[in-house]
Amino acid sequence: MQKIVVLNGPNLNLLGQREPHIYGATSLKDLESQMEELGRGQQVEVFCFQSNHEGVLIDKLHEANHVGIIGVILNPGAFTHYSYALRDAIAAIDVPVIEVHISNVHAREAFRHVSVTAPVTVGQIVGLGFKGYELAFQALIDRAKERGNNGKITETT
Repeated sequence: MQKIVVLNGPNLNLLGQREPHIYGATSLKDLESQMEELGRGQQVEVFCFQSNHEGVLIDKLHEANHVGIIGVILNPGAFTHYSYALRDAIAAIDVPVIEVHISNVHAREAFRHVSVTAPVTVGQIVGLGFKGYELAFQALIDRAKERGNNGKITETT
């Protein structure tokens, strides 16, 4: 069975409570349930994890590289803007990572406009709410169909 990991960074445990005018009223638990249900519908096992600690997220990225994961959906939260350690962890693994942000970070404070992690991901989805996670999920499924015999993603263009 294919597996996808959904990693959420700092303060996302407060979804539904923190700034609902930006992030909405849906909780992290609700998001995780939606993603697991989406996976069941496509025979994909979804593992969800949230941490407020940079090193723990790095460890989860490293683990994803070794257990047959077809992709990672990552919302690094504020780590997006300054965590070179998280950026290096993404670059160090062979598993495709898609960066997701619930809000449109480009329409917010200037410091949120720069992502140090996006350049080492296969893509970035911003501003579409929880729909961004669903789109990232589908993109990872589509990319998995492009895999060659060696298990690595093969470019088609």
